[in-house]
Amino acid sequence: MIAKMEIDAIHGEVTDEVKKYVQKKIGKLDKYMPRHARESAHAEVKLILAKAKEKRLLTCEVILFLPHDVITTKETTMNMFASIDIVETKLKNQLKKYKEKHSSLNISRRVLSKVRNRRNK
Repeated sequence: MIAKMEIDAIHGEVTDEVKKYVQKKIGKLDKYMPRHARESAHAEVKLILAKAKEKRLLTCEVILFLPHDVITTKETTMNMFASIDIVETKLKNQLKKYKEKHSSLNISRRVLSKVRNRRNK
């Protein structure tokens, strides 16, 4: 669970139901991070209410601060829960790329150990 998470509402209020949903969805994304990044990860969630031509548009923006990188994702829909789900999916994909980029040392260790084991046989 991401320990440091700030949830802010702009031009509206955040209900307890939405806060719990955000903590459930965005908070569980730490399993997609490298282990060294989990302790210092910090998330800012901004829930924005906008009205355009008699439509109510809800935007969910998540800024995830990680060591060596900042990941930002934003989505606008007519339903806040839908935008949170879409942002979660986008963040999963970005965190997988981040993990591949910053965890290359572990892969090389595994490859080296396999090569050494083959030599010893």
